[in-house]
Amino acid sequence: MRTKKLGNTELNLSAVGFGSWAIGGGGWKYSWGPQDDRESIAAILHAIEKGINWIDTAAVYGLGHSEDVVGKAIRELPAKPIIATKCSRIWDRNGNLSGCLKEKSIRWEVEASLKRLNIDVIDLYQIHWPEPEKDIEEAWRAIADLIKEGKIRYGGVSNFSVEQLKRIQPIHPVASLQPPYSMLKRGIEDELLDYCAANKIGVIVYSPMQKGLLAGKFSRKRVEKLPADDHRRGDPSFQEPRLGIHLQLVEGLRPIAERNGKTLAQLAIAWVLRRPEITAAIVGTRNPSQIEETAIAGDWVLSEKDISDIELLLKKHDKALEEIR
Repeated sequence: MRTKKLGNTELNLSAVGFGSWAIGGGGWKYSWGPQDDRESIAAILHAIEKGINWIDTAAVYGLGHSEDVVGKAIRELPAKPIIATKCSRIWDRNGNLSGCLKEKSIRWEVEASLKRLNIDVIDLYQIHWPEPEKDIEEAWRAIADLIKEGKIRYGGVSNFSVEQLKRIQPIHPVASLQPPYSMLKRGIEDELLDYCAANKIGVIVYSPMQKGLLAGKFSRKRVEKLPADDHRRGDPSFQEPRLGIHLQLVEGLRPIAERNGKTLAQLAIAWVLRRPEITAAIVGTRNPSQIEETAIAGDWVLSEKDISDIELLLKKHDKALEEIR
């Protein structure tokens, strides 16, 4: 698979990265329902075989469980892949989540993640959410110190605005930004991508398939059958009237994927990778068959006609959404 240098770092990331949110399993606020750890480990091992060279996780996924599973998979590999994880979302003994960006908390989180992942250094350590916003400078100074101490190699952020990036840049260079980006969520095109390109900040996007909606496998019946603890049940995009409008877009995209001999999931991933500012896309995976399909998208370059046809569909989709607001 093709690789690309992440911003000003020495990390060369495969175009598709392994996303491990869902493998955190069930039983917490933002779960994707029950998950078999054996399948998760098999998926990670297969991803490496398919040319994916980095894994994105976070301490909060499964309240530490995702990092535990990634750590177990790493032990079965002959060489460690690039590991990216995140801090700032903490939980109490009852599983209640909150944001904390205090230096003491960041340092505690680093040690806990290193232990769960069973590694000596984290390649890319990211602030998951800028919450509480007043403390982003304190958190970023802590990450800068941890880089000097050798606990982490590079520091990045997730879900930050241009204004927030400008506040922390003078403290220490930001290696990467991790924002959401898909055909259904295109806000980063307004100013974030231009800012990152101008400041040599790598961009690794998450949810290119919009939590599976763009993969062509969802229907109203499938939404109804989602596990009770699958957070998508409460996501407005999976509820009417938005769901119907999204599914109509998916049906419009289907002929574009088919004429290229590709799947809708591959189309959604290739679409976000078309932007030169984007280094790579995180693709959530729960089993080996999923990565078998999605990894192929890392080497697919959409034609100008494909991009133009998709743009027309998106304009129609956006107009339909405007009419229900």
